[in-house]
This record gives sequence, C-alpha cells and structure tokens, in this order.
Amino acid sequence: MAAHVDQYSARLLRQEKEIKILAAEVDRLKNFGCLEASPSLEGLRDENAKLKYRLNVLQKSLQEERNKPTKSMININSRLQEIFGNAIKAAYSDLENPPLAVTPSQQPKFGDYQCNSAMGISKMLLKTKEQKVGPREIAENISRNIPDNEYIEKIEIAGPGFINVHLRKDFVSKQLSSLLVNGVRPPAIEKRKKVVVDFSSPNIAKEMHVGHLRSTIIGDSMCRLFEFVGYDVLRLNHLGDWGTQFGMLIAHLQDKFPDYLTVSPPIGDLQAFYKESKRRFDTEEEFKKRAYQCVVLLQSKTPDFIKAWKLICDVSRKEFQKIYDCLDITLVERGESYYQDMMKDIVQEFEERGFVQVDDGRKIVFVPGCSVPLTIMKSDGGYTYDTSDLTALKQRLFEEKADIIIYVVDSGQSVHLQTVFAAGQMIGWYDPAVTRVVHAAFGVVLGEDKKKFKTRSGDTVRLIDLLEEGLKRSMDKLKDKERDKVLTAEELKAAQTSVAFGCIKYADLSHNRMNDYIFSFDKMLDDKGNTAAYLLYAFTRIRSIARLANIDEEMLQQAAKEKEIILDHEKEWKLGKCIVRFPEILQKILDDLLLHTLCDYLYELATTFTEFYDNCYCVEKDRQTGIIVKVNMWRMLLCEATAAVMAKGFDILGIKPVQKM
Repeated sequence: MAAHVDQYSARLLRQEKEIKILAAEVDRLKNFGCLEASPSLEGLRDENAKLKYRLNVLQKSLQEERNKPTKSMININSRLQEIFGNAIKAAYSDLENPPLAVTPSQQPKFGDYQCNSAMGISKMLLKTKEQKVGPREIAENISRNIPDNEYIEKIEIAGPGFINVHLRKDFVSKQLSSLLVNGVRPPAIEKRKKVVVDFSSPNIAKEMHVGHLRSTIIGDSMCRLFEFVGYDVLRLNHLGDWGTQFGMLIAHLQDKFPDYLTVSPPIGDLQAFYKESKRRFDTEEEFKKRAYQCVVLLQSKTPDFIKAWKLICDVSRKEFQKIYDCLDITLVERGESYYQDMMKDIVQEFEERGFVQVDDGRKIVFVPGCSVPLTIMKSDGGYTYDTSDLTALKQRLFEEKADIIIYVVDSGQSVHLQTVFAAGQMIGWYDPAVTRVVHAAFGVVLGEDKKKFKTRSGDTVRLIDLLEEGLKRSMDKLKDKERDKVLTAEELKAAQTSVAFGCIKYADLSHNRMNDYIFSFDKMLDDKGNTAAYLLYAFTRIRSIARLANIDEEMLQQAAKEKEIILDHEKEWKLGKCIVRFPEILQKILDDLLLHTLCDYLYELATTFTEFYDNCYCVEKDRQTGIIVKVNMWRMLLCEATAAVMAKGFDILGIKPVQKM
C-alpha cells in the first residue's frame, strides 16, 4: 500500500507541475485578449482533484493499517522518513525529488534522530528556483508540517538547520513489550521475493581451503537474513564439477583402480590423487592423450565414464559435507554440470541476436562498457566459464524467477561477473531497475605477516585443519578460565564448539567484506573488545541474571504482558532505544549486504547493556546475608529483551550461543 501512496504522490506532483505551466500559458494568452479557457487545463484540474481524493483515501487506509496491532517490529527510521518526506512535500510541493536524510543522532544532546534535509533543499531552491532561503527557515517550515504522531515527543531546530527528533518514551516502551510478548519478529515486507544466493562453490577433487571460508560464511549469513525477513531463499552451491581436469582424473582412476566399475575404489586422499594425475598429465605424453579422450567420452555421456565422474564427485562431496556440518551450513548443490545441456541454446541465442564475433576460431561477445570480451565457445567447440556463468544467470532469471541474485565471490572475479551481468542486460534477460543482480565481493584472508594466509611450508591452509585448530584453542581457552571445573562434560563440549566456530565466523563477518582481513586465533578468542568470545560471554551473563534471581521464562512472559517497561533512568532509556533499532540495522544490510553492520550493532548493544547493568539494580540483595530483597521486574524485562535481540543477531550470523559458559 505504501508503494501505491508513493505512486499517486508522484503523479500528483507531475500533474500540479503541468497545471502551473498551463495556467501560466492561459494567463499569457489572456493578456493578448484570448480569453477562452484551456480545455486541457480544465481536464487536468479535474483529474488532479480525483487524484488528490484517491491519495487522501490511500493515506488514511495506510495510517489505519499502521495503527492496527502488529507482531512485526517497527523500523523507526523508515517511519520517520515517511513523516519527514510528507512534511517536505507539503512545505515544498513544487520541488521534484527534494533530499530526504533522517539518521540516528550521534550524540544524545542532538536528540534520538536527526533530519538534515534543510541544507540540501536550500541549495536546490537556489539552483532550480533562484530563491535564496536559509536552511534554518526551511527547517522551521518542515517542522510546521509534521503532524502529531505516536513516535515523536518533540522537535528542536539546531545550528544552521538540523532538525533534532526526540522519541516518545511510551512508544519505545510499547515496542519493547511487543518484542517480549511476540518474540523478535522481522519488519513487515510488502512482497515475498525469490532470492538466489550463489556461495561456497569449491572445486571437485580439490580440498576446501581458507579462501572458501569467506564465501561460505558470508553467503550463509546473507541467506539467514533473507530467510528471517520472510523471503523465499535458494542457497546454491555452484560446484566446479565439470571440465577438462576430469579427463586426467578418470584416466588415472582407470590405471590405479581398474575394477572401479564393480568395486568402489578406496580413494582416501583425493587431493593426493589429483596431484598424482596432474603430474602424469604434465610429464607423460601418452597419458595426456588418453586424458583428452576421456574428456570427449565424458562429454558424450558414455555410461562408464559418467560412473567414474560420479565416483570422484562423491568422494569430494563427503569431505565438503564434514565442513558444512561443522559450520551448520545447508546448501543445494547445482554445479557446472547442471548447465551443460543448456549451453548450446545460449550460444545460439547470442548468435541469432547478432552479438557474436569470430576471433581466431573462437566465438566472442563484446559487451558495451566492458574491456574484455566474453568467450562463449572455444576454437575446438568447447564451452568456457563464460558460457557456464551466462547459462546459470539465465536459468536463475527465467526458471527460478529470481527477484534478487547474489554472487558471493571474491573480488578477483569482479570484472568477469560485471561483464556477465552486463551481457544479460544487453540481450534483454533482465532490467536492473526490476531485478537485482549483484556481486557481493570480498577480500582475501591474510596471515599475521599481512601476506596471503599460508602454512609454514607455503601451502594453502586446509579448511578442515583450520577448524580443528579452532576447536583445540577454544578448549585451551576454556580450561585456562577453569570452566572445566564448573561445567559438565556436555556443557564444556557445547561451549567449546560455540566459541571455536562462533569466533571464526564472527572474525570474518565483523570486518567489512570488501577489505582483506588478518586471521588471528589470538585476537578472535580474546574475550575483550568486539569479538564473538566477548559477546558470547556477555550473552550467557545476561541470561544468567533471571536464572540466579529464580525467575523463569513463564514469569517473564507474564510480566511482559502486565508490566510497563519504565525508561526513566538515562541508561534504561539508552538501552531501550538501542534495542528497538534492530529492524533498521537489518534493513540497512538488506540494502547494502554489509554484515559487519550487524556485528557493530551487537557489540554496541552488549556495551550499552553493561552500562545499564552497572548503573541500574535489577536485583537488590541484603548486604549482610546476600538474600534477594527486591526484583525490579521492568529491568529484568530489559535484560530479557536485550538477550532476545542478541540471540536473533547470533542466529543471523550463524553463531550458536550456549546458556552456560
């Protein structure tokens, strides 16, 4: 409904502009003695009146919808943007697309949110209307057009024209109560979209290494966020499971395990198997010829060769699955082989549209604005990664009917993917204004020497070794803190896994994915600063407050329904406002796909909670006996709301907290 309101508002603004132009023309004609009314002007005025009526009806309906009780959390920033957007339209109806900027305030003295549109509007009036109006006067004009509402307590104009917004405490208190009664719910979405996320994507017959870690962790977290807000998400693993390398692998399999068709070959170390076959391919001419023959027979789908290919793929899959199980990752496998039969049609489509040029036997496609052409067929008639990626893009657009497609692939693939996307637009597969196709690029993992993360011998770090090292160090850390003396064996094991894998994920996600980051177990396991170790300890501490006060979940639920959450103390108010910002944090990540924003928010929430807990007694005890004499239940509810939001934040990041640590 909000989209319809925007649509009618835009039409109304366009028509009012046309009416002004026509009215000016009529006035000019009247001055020359042509006194007849303009039929087009009268027609526009009639339609304009109807549009205004329809817009008012829609705005009232939207407001009624908004006022209905809802279980969804409210994105306060977007509601304030609507209020200020309408006020700006009312104050400056003749301006087209005036700037709208509403952001959380950086300091309490500037209120809770700030609208900084006045400066931009002042420049716009000078540029388009040649009107010199001071930003402060504009801010006052905007403020006069803000109606009474449930969100804003008061508005102040500061400095050259900043509009400081103070939220109503009763509104924030109600949002906190709703959160506790209904759970942490996503903000309402207008349309359930189909989202395809392409991530992880290791190569068959090669082990997953630290380079796959970022794509796997970032992609999984993006999927979790889109799933939480209610989108239909397809988690795709675009495996490298096809290509010329399978020729040498199958030829080596035939030599090493000649009875592979009847007896399952005991390939223990596929990486070593791959290296052996590669060495033979590079040094034995006869083997090389056989390898090429094997590729031809595989591509022509000869049954024995398909079976050999499947055997090799299955060995890899089992190894990959061990890592996915450790990290709690679910994926739908759809490797390059899935698209093989569709590639012929893709080449034909580009040829029929006149986009193909032949260059030294290759079929290439030049895409406007892209420096390197796409090779869609090699001179020997074989297909390439370009063909495979174009085919996958079309399948996701037309068969999956995706509204959003995200490729979580390293920054090194940026030029290639942008060229593939541009080719898709050029041939008319999608309109970027309607369908969002995006490369969520990420930097490389560095060692503490700030060079590419390698083992001491210079090899790529195997991902399974990294995870096992994380488990070992996590247990060492817990034992250093003597947690093995207070936790049961089961609790200690759960804490070990939570800390190990939580720290590895958080260390990655807490950095801007566009940047390289330094992998350091010491830093990620540090329980001070913005780390998973600190947040997990903070979470278990918050959860323990109610438990130690003998307050169970049922009592908290009952209190949430009956008691008002008081926000009189400055630290209560600060914590309350921080908790209800959660939906706008999620919205920002849905827009820019930068997950470190959620990590920064969780760290801010944890430190804000510490300030609150240090200054506001939740449980009051007798100083001599230590017996509980008073429980401030509204503060216990603030503890519970903090823990609930932290738990959902952890869930989106793929981190599993524990109740005891």
